[in-house]
Amino acid sequence: MNNNKIKKLYFPVIFLLTCIFLFLNYKGYKWGEISPGKSVVRLFAVIFSLLSIFHILTQIITFVVKKKKGPLGETKMLVGFSNAIKGFAIIFALIESMGKITIFGALGVGFFGMLLGWSLQAPVSGIAAWALITLRRPFRIGDRIYLPTLGLVGDVIDIGLMYTILNQVGGAVGSEEATGRDVLIPNAMLFSQVVINYTVKQDQPYFLDEVIWRITFDSDWDEAEKILIEAAKKVTADIIEKTKVEPYIRADVYDYGIYLRLRYITSAIERPKIAYEINKIIFKKVQENPKVDLAIPYTYSYKKGVKGKNNL
Repeated sequence: MNNNKIKKLYFPVIFLLTCIFLFLNYKGYKWGEISPGKSVVRLFAVIFSLLSIFHILTQIITFVVKKKKGPLGETKMLVGFSNAIKGFAIIFALIESMGKITIFGALGVGFFGMLLGWSLQAPVSGIAAWALITLRRPFRIGDRIYLPTLGLVGDVIDIGLMYTILNQVGGAVGSEEATGRDVLIPNAMLFSQVVINYTVKQDQPYFLDEVIWRITFDSDWDEAEKILIEAAKKVTADIIEKTKVEPYIRADVYDYGIYLRLRYITSAIERPKIAYEINKIIFKKVQENPKVDLAIPYTYSYKKGVKGKNNL
């Protein structure tokens, strides 16, 4: 039986067991006592009820996130938080059934007092950061984030209790592409770090980018602009349709010609690929067009020029 079949059968089985044990408990069946007034049937009824309730809660979370067109990573984070609460609830049910709630309550108070004493320590700060990130979601699984202090760019793979795992972008290569190298960031560090989210809106993870081409002073400016704009429109047609922002040109004059800055909306994830395709099209079009020429640095020397004439 594969995992999909098991997942489909999970809730019907759990719900059936919940109904059975609730009915048995209602009819007074005990199957033995764990503590005075706390039977095995009652414990199973509580545990299966919790499993059913939290499964329904998981489905509700999934439905609400999908309805709001949220990303899959957001669902995973909220479900993970729900599962953590479910685990604590089941443990509490076991303690309560053993009649040790007073003893464990005293131990719990002492434990939380100890945690309070460690409130400035990294592990507690990491858990606090995890809860804050999970509930507030300044970034989510699948987002591309940048930590300027660390000089690190990465795609968020997982957000755990103690660490956030990034798939490093760049570093091993000279462009903004994921390298497949995992980087663990302690959550406690995030309280003191500036985090820039490149894909805060995962349905439209786009931002402004540019490629620069240098043309000579005697090139046809309008023709050059036309080549650049058409190349950007061809490569980013789907992005233009979604964002409604057309490519445009800005220019600067420098010593050897004109800087033409082609600016366009690009994808945060596919930025290097899009720039490559645009540059390739422009290069081929410039080679074919006699009206546009590329500028190169050129240094004029009077003495060399005179020497060359004398040698003729």
